[in-house]
Amino acid sequence: MKLVNASVRFLLFFAGLSAAMQSIAQVPYDRILNANQEPQNWLTYNGGYMSQRHSLLNQLTRDNVENLELKWVLQNQVFGAWQSNPIIVDGIMYVTERPNSVMAVDAVTGRVFWKYRHQNAENARICCGANNRGVAVLNDKVYMGTLDAQLVALDRVNGQVLWQTVVGDVNLAYSVTMAPLAVKDKIMLGVGGGEFGIRGYVVAYDAETGEEAWKTYTIPGPGEPGHDSWEGDDWEHGGAPVWITGSFDPELNLTYWGVGNPGPDWNAGQRPGDNLYSDSAIALVADTGELKWHFQFTPNDAYDYDAVQVPVLADLVWRGEPKKLMMWANRNGYFYVLDRTNGEFLEGKPYVQVNWSSGLDENGRPIPTPQPEGMPTYPGNQGGTNWYPPSFSPSTELFYFSAWENYATIYRAEESEYVPGQAFLGGGFSVLAPSPGAPTIGIGRTNPINNWTDEVGYASLKAMDPQTGEAVWSYNQFDVSDSGMLTTASDLLFTGGREGYFHAIDARTGELIWNVGLGGQIVMAPVTYMVDGVQYVSVISGNSLSTFALRN
Repeated sequence: MKLVNASVRFLLFFAGLSAAMQSIAQVPYDRILNANQEPQNWLTYNGGYMSQRHSLLNQLTRDNVENLELKWVLQNQVFGAWQSNPIIVDGIMYVTERPNSVMAVDAVTGRVFWKYRHQNAENARICCGANNRGVAVLNDKVYMGTLDAQLVALDRVNGQVLWQTVVGDVNLAYSVTMAPLAVKDKIMLGVGGGEFGIRGYVVAYDAETGEEAWKTYTIPGPGEPGHDSWEGDDWEHGGAPVWITGSFDPELNLTYWGVGNPGPDWNAGQRPGDNLYSDSAIALVADTGELKWHFQFTPNDAYDYDAVQVPVLADLVWRGEPKKLMMWANRNGYFYVLDRTNGEFLEGKPYVQVNWSSGLDENGRPIPTPQPEGMPTYPGNQGGTNWYPPSFSPSTELFYFSAWENYATIYRAEESEYVPGQAFLGGGFSVLAPSPGAPTIGIGRTNPINNWTDEVGYASLKAMDPQTGEAVWSYNQFDVSDSGMLTTASDLLFTGGREGYFHAIDARTGELIWNVGLGGQIVMAPVTYMVDGVQYVSVISGNSLSTFALRN
């Protein structure tokens, strides 16, 4: 049977659309701004603008979570890693599939109401993995970025395209893999392509028309502050992509974004200087894109330590004084606490083995200790952690994330020439084997695009106290984990791992309360929501989206 386009598929489904779809409610900015007042929904990529991935729902508790049962399963129709984060609005789930599809799904039954497919340009090039991590919703629209660097606005009721705009030049390997961020009347997103010599940026569009409102480059041009951190014309193809959804503080009117690696990746000597604003947290004014401050985690990065982790925001008493904080478990192996009003460094400590640096100075700048050629660097090139979302619980005041322990990489730097649209890597790497001659993938490899390696480490789920920078407890898993976190008001922590187990853990003690094998590795993070008085929790495992609730 020949595939049909989105509009025809909508006509096929129209007769069976539920009342929920036909009387769909608007999602104005005020609703997203006050998402904590409607915990039955999940209105943004990380549950709210603070990116805490913490739900105020409490129907599921440590006393009844063992009574969870599977309510429905939605199968992914496209083979490969499924890294999408569902959005739930008033009983309707919006979830993407790779490479660029959006589905509207009944959040109670898993029934698909409509599906939109975007056809990528044939010359689209993506690093690293053809993933689409989700959508944003605002008013009556759903917004999706595409792997060929476009932004598409869809009608939430029927999936029809309302407008479409080009975000980046697909011929130069620009792409979008993140879920957009809706703030006020704008849709914001960043671009991928750091392994192809792009010049990264964050860009905002008018939510109604698709017209560009502002664009802020993550590599400063001539005459701009920070430009002297690049030598010659290195800045023109210096990477610094932005491929994970940012956060927003409405009181400060600042959006926060993590910036990726400089290019070429593994030859820092080819691009002398700090290479701003690669591997940095940046704060941009929501209305204009003006850069207010930056903090660079890894200057002149030689290890691919993208700072594309989620900026997690919290208002806490810090050393006796109320502070607006940003917490950040960085890929470089250090856990940071920053003042998000100005980027001031407050605290930074290693959370895994680190040997590329001997510590941080009083301003948070690392003290480099490069390893001799052929010797392992800790953490490895996938980092101590990576893009998968952490959680912060205001109840426990702990920060939760997956860490990769005992994981190292041996790097090899080479001179690399920029060719438009081609990989711009500056060398290669091999993975430290558990013993000489042990099998690994990638030994001697020079081009890791769209491939992964076998790691020898293991996953340690950490509960960090931001006041001390130390782990209160850890929960170890056999294999490394690409799973994000979800906490709830009843002090439950939901997460998973590559082994395919979905866990419910006591967020205060680290005790495993319940788990179930789902048959595929868990990537991304669970979400929770409520419909008609029933709390659900959904998680992607392998090629399936599984949704649980208590037994009736």
